[in-house]
Amino acid sequence: MASLSPIVLASGSRYRRSLLERLGLPFEWAAPEVDESEIHGESTSATALRLAILKARAVAQRFPNAVVIGSDQVASCDGVRIGKPGNHANAVKQLEFMSGKAALFETALAVLDAAKGDVQSRVVPCRVTFRPLTRAIVEAYLQREQPYDCAGSAKAEGLGIALIARIETDDPTALIGLPLIALTELLAAVGIPVIG
Repeated sequence: MASLSPIVLASGSRYRRSLLERLGLPFEWAAPEVDESEIHGESTSATALRLAILKARAVAQRFPNAVVIGSDQVASCDGVRIGKPGNHANAVKQLEFMSGKAALFETALAVLDAAKGDVQSRVVPCRVTFRPLTRAIVEAYLQREQPYDCAGSAKAEGLGIALIARIETDDPTALIGLPLIALTELLAAVGIPVIG
């Protein structure tokens, strides 16, 4: 069913674009330009939610009649925030730090009706328990996957699944960066049913 309002994904992430394509809805995408700096004392879920809304609002300025989808993910382990590694050395450190531990990935979603200014939002947590990882396993994995643009350095949708012992979540797509179960509910709330 075509929507009267265009859908715009406020993200430059190829992972989020690929996930949104699963719903079969036409959409555009635009990379938001926002300050993603942490605010001292802010919880990980609050950071993720603030940034998801901020991204949606930033892109809505360019698409004033659209329904804009913003999303952000913040990961942590033992109280330490885990970002995108950016390079091999940082990825090794991240994976060795999380070896045998549970990490929390909190993915926030914001659906903004730009014309009305209404925002629907949700945070979907995902607890990931890593297997004990040797340096040899870490190096072999990184050589094959090179997940340097992926928070936590483990792509669950790829070979990174072999590093994981357990995933606990209500929405498995949340770990990849765009919780589709929540998104279908939020889109329906703004008048865009995915099926129907």
